[in-house]
Amino acid sequence: MTGAVVGSRRPPTSCLRLCLVSFAIISALCVSGPALYWKFKKGYHTIRSSFPSCPPCVCDCPPPLTLLQVAPGLANLSVTDCGSNDPDLKKEMEKQFVDLLSEEMKLVEVVAQEHSRHMNATFAEARRVASQYQQEAEKCNAATETCEEARERAVALLSKEKKITSLWERRARKLGWES
Repeated sequence: MTGAVVGSRRPPTSCLRLCLVSFAIISALCVSGPALYWKFKKGYHTIRSSFPSCPPCVCDCPPPLTLLQVAPGLANLSVTDCGSNDPDLKKEMEKQFVDLLSEEMKLVEVVAQEHSRHMNATFAEARRVASQYQQEAEKCNAATETCEEARERAVALLSKEKKITSLWERRARKLGWES
């Protein structure tokens, strides 16, 4: 049994190859199948239409409606009488060009004044907050100076205490004390 094939088992690579080939064929059919179907169906109808079995239809339909027939009011597109019934619009239309420009300038001035008022309020708020931060910074500096002075006093007291301790230790050793 050396070299003889036992059973009809395929190696795993051939099974994988078979799966990939079948997947490729199925994918190609799914992609091109609908197009081929419609092409053959159209070709079938073309062959059928070359042999007409019934005469062409005669249609007695009315002509399509025009815009004038659908909405007769839209045909009068003149602008001359537009808004003649509105008194506010009539008043606006009677104004001269100079009046319109002066009104526009007044509106621009009002907007500028509002903008200036807003900027002044914002600037005042910024100054107030800056002053508050300055006061907080001064408090921190004062506290830091106080802490630094206390640290310096503590260092001086510690140095003085070490000197006194050293003096007493020397005196004790002179009198025979051993650590």
